[in-house]
Amino acid sequence: MGKKFALNIFYNLAIILSIFGLIWCYNNSKYLPAGFLVGVTCCLFYFKYQLTKDIRNSFKDKDPK
Repeated sequence: MGKKFALNIFYNLAIILSIFGLIWCYNNSKYLPAGFLVGVTCCLFYFKYQLTKDIRNSFKDKDPK
């Protein structure tokens, strides 16, 4: 569970940094790196969604109800 917690923190930090990078790219008219960052951010959101789904399933399996 500790690995999943650390992975979640990493995903959150990476998403925040990607958003800051997108803002910087937009302000400086750097559209090619902005496109790359959009793809990276989408992938990170997908991975975070999968991790959240996995954690919910693991808690559901442990619940004795």
